[in-house]
Amino acid sequence: MTQSVAIVGTGNMGGGMAANLLSQGWGVRVHDIDRAKVDALVAHGAVAAATPGECAAASALTIVCVVDAAQTGDVLFGAGGVAAAVPAGHTVMLCPTLSPQDVESFSQRLAGMGLQAIDAPMSGGPARARDGTMSLMVACADAVFHQHGSLINTLSSRVFRISQQPGDGARTKLVNNLLAGINLVGAAEVLALAARMGLDLERTLDVIEQSSGQSWIGSDRMRRAIAGDYAPRAHVTLLQKDTRLAMQAAQAVGFEGPLGAAARDTFARAAAAGLDGLDDAAIYQLFKR
Repeated sequence: MTQSVAIVGTGNMGGGMAANLLSQGWGVRVHDIDRAKVDALVAHGAVAAATPGECAAASALTIVCVVDAAQTGDVLFGAGGVAAAVPAGHTVMLCPTLSPQDVESFSQRLAGMGLQAIDAPMSGGPARARDGTMSLMVACADAVFHQHGSLINTLSSRVFRISQQPGDGARTKLVNNLLAGINLVGAAEVLALAARMGLDLERTLDVIEQSSGQSWIGSDRMRRAIAGDYAPRAHVTLLQKDTRLAMQAAQAVGFEGPLGAAARDTFARAAAAGLDGLDDAAIYQLFKR
């Protein structure tokens, strides 16, 4: 491609997207506070940049793939940030799971500087980011969507066009992640119950996977839990954040439900119990205790 893409934040998902784009022949510039992650991508053809602004300045579009709103704000508007380094018309794709209000605020502030925003939270995990099959929930103006359609379709074979209003992608992602949190808490609870009953956990999960209790996240995480594998792919803190943001979004529209609050509180308990740095399969440990 004649134009390069900037990716700020090259962790599990950002690194996966960078690897995918490089394999498809795109030029990719990368920045991350973890130099080892940058170096791993440079070895495959990426160009390293010292700051987010330097990363974005020579690129047609900047993908922001950091953890939260505070980091996103720093990347966009902090010292060495993107917004001050790029020309009018530059597009910023916001991929973290953020509150709708934060997405709207970032988008409006970028628009005031002559920049375009794509609200594009993602789902599916690092392997699907690498092979281009992750889900993208896209909310932006139609003109911006069509302008960057080739890139969007390279990033994801499962693009969901949510609306033209930035913030709606975030709302969709929070609804999805709240259900993921509810399903994971439920799977961990019933596996802990099965253990207390003296059942074989592998066989029990075999039954669940072929029956009405099946959920993808339950199967994925509980297989790891049974194996005692808590090396972090998705830290407990991520669903702790996402379920909290989802319940704040629910409160903002006057909605109350029993399960979302229970999931939020369970992830908060797990973090307080010292499981925050582990894979979110460690929710099982909370119930097992």
